[in-house]
Amino acid sequence: MSERGETAPYLQVAAAIRTRIADGTWSPGHKLPSRSVLGAELGGFGDNVVRRAQEVLIAEGLLEGRAGSGTYVRSPHERRTLLRSPGPEGISNLAGLAPAGFSGTWEAESEAKLPAPPEIAERLGIAAGDLCVRTHYEYLDARHRPVMVSTSWEPMELTGASVVVLPEGGPLAGHGVTARMAHLGITVALVVEVPRPVQLDRAQARLLADATVGSLATVIARTHYDTAGRAVETADIIVPADRFDLAYTVPAAPEPHKR
Repeated sequence: MSERGETAPYLQVAAAIRTRIADGTWSPGHKLPSRSVLGAELGGFGDNVVRRAQEVLIAEGLLEGRAGSGTYVRSPHERRTLLRSPGPEGISNLAGLAPAGFSGTWEAESEAKLPAPPEIAERLGIAAGDLCVRTHYEYLDARHRPVMVSTSWEPMELTGASVVVLPEGGPLAGHGVTARMAHLGITVALVVEVPRPVQLDRAQARLLADATVGSLATVIARTHYDTAGRAVETADIIVPADRFDLAYTVPAAPEPHKR
C-alpha cells in the first residue's frame, strides 16, 4: 500500500504545511493560500481536508486563524515552566494567587452572592445554587496582556460574614486561600489539582492574548480542602500549552532505615 493510502489525507496536508514552516519556506506572519489553492498545490485535496489539517496545526500552535482575514503562520511564544510544587514553606506555595513559578503581574475582579453552577457545587460539596464569591484572575505578561486566567469560587457560608469575604479586599487582600482561611480558624491541609487537556473555545480564547480558537491548553481544576476534608475553594486555571510547561515535583518520603 502506498504512503498516501496509509496516511489520512488531512495528516498528509498537515505534514506538508509543517515542513514548509520548519524549513523556513513560510516564516512567522506568512499568510497561507486559500484552501482550494493550497489543496491543489499539495496534491488535489479538497477544502474540507485542508480545513481539518489547519485545525490540527492551530491546535499545535503553528497556525492561527484571523477572523475575516485568513490563516497565518503563528509567531512562536517564549516557553516558560509553570511550577506546581510545594516550596520550603509547604502548602502555602501552591495556595497563593499566582501559580507557583509565574513571573508577572495579575489583576482580579470579584463578585459576591453568585449561585454556584452544578459542577462547581459538586466540587465544593454544596448544593447547586448556594451562594459563592467568584473571583476572576488575569495573569499578565510584561506587555500587560493576559497570558493565563483563573476563576475561583468560595462558599459564602464560610466567608460571607467576615472581613475576608473578598479575596482581593480587606486586611488579607492578596494573601491567598490558606492565609484567609486561617483568619477564620480554618486550616487548609490539602490542595488537589487535576490537569486536563482542552482545545480553547471562542470564549476561552477571547480571555487570552494571542490565543486562537482550537489551540491547545491545559485546564487545572484546583481545590483546597481543610483538615476535615471539606472543600473551601475551587478554581479552574487555564494554561496555554504553547507558552507553559507544567512541572510537578513531589517530595520523596524517606525510606525506613534498614539494619
